[in-house]
Amino acid sequence: MKKLIFNLVLCGIALITISATNKNNTALTANFIFGDAEISSINVLSFGPEGILFIGDSKNASIYALDTKDISTRDISEEIDINNFDTKIAASLGTTTENIKITDMAVNPISKTVYFSVNTTDGTPVLLKLNGDTLENVSLKKAHFSKIALENAVGVNEKDHRGREIRHWAIADMKYHNGNIMVSGLSNKEFKSTFRSIPFPFSDNQDYASLEVYHAAHGRYETYAPIKAFDIVLIENKEYLLASYTCTPLVLFPIDELNDGKHIKGRTVAELGAGNSPLDMIHFERDGKPLFFMSNTNRPVMRIKYDNLVSFKESMTEPVEEFGVAAGLSYDNLPFVNVLQMDNLDEENVLLLKRDRDGNLSLKNRTKQWM
Repeated sequence: MKKLIFNLVLCGIALITISATNKNNTALTANFIFGDAEISSINVLSFGPEGILFIGDSKNASIYALDTKDISTRDISEEIDINNFDTKIAASLGTTTENIKITDMAVNPISKTVYFSVNTTDGTPVLLKLNGDTLENVSLKKAHFSKIALENAVGVNEKDHRGREIRHWAIADMKYHNGNIMVSGLSNKEFKSTFRSIPFPFSDNQDYASLEVYHAAHGRYETYAPIKAFDIVLIENKEYLLASYTCTPLVLFPIDELNDGKHIKGRTVAELGAGNSPLDMIHFERDGKPLFFMSNTNRPVMRIKYDNLVSFKESMTEPVEEFGVAAGLSYDNLPFVNVLQMDNLDEENVLLLKRDRDGNLSLKNRTKQWM
């Protein structure tokens, strides 16, 4: 009898433990595991639903879904105004600024908590979140996560025509959209520029297409450069990928055609100026229409209006021969330069990580009214 009672007690404890473990799981996190995610690099961050943070790791050519459990709802963020932000990050890691590289920034749309990815010179990837003025480490070794390895990713030792290693472009940009992780980058195929759509929760299904664009500043069609920054735009009830490349063509691709291993030629709608590379792209709505914003290495933040995208029906197929000259659809140069990262902070503000004139790296919110 005692043995029977003891076994019943053990079963009860086990059921309670299982219940406590699973009560926070949802359909999206049901297959997550706990442990060391073994992330080798962090190139890109993007939030999905339920506080799930997607991490792009080009070294491993893998995408990780991390359950941050950061789901306390907040409508409006506290004001953020931090100077010498790179020094602050370095100090939190016990090092100096020359030993770190901030690779991305993402705001959790539920909690408004800001996350940062950092790669150190010794190769260690770090994930941090901002709590007030304090930076907190988010463990990647004791994490609830799932992962998927990219099929046919560009090889570890592959180089471009100039002899430069290109593995870090296995994942160039990434966004969660309508139940899928959308990923731009390079593959090991002949036409290297690739766009992938990966259902989440992860399965064995990876839809992809290879891409071709007319690069007006170069005066030719190209298939080997990755999309550096992209967003999604709905035009006449059809979704398009709004994609920007280095040096700096802006191209539209119909999303419903980017599948089944097809080779797709995009419609170049603008040349935004040679000698430049896009860094980040976001959008928000004003008066019921989206505005798109792109930060750049050598240009101010560009604002692209929805009506200009819709009304521009042409496809650029002729070279822009004068260096640095823009052509195609019109856009606005905003008075923000050296913006490294951007994201929507809340309904009223965007967040900018910006290198100021004095060399200071600042993290500040800015009202959308003045963008």
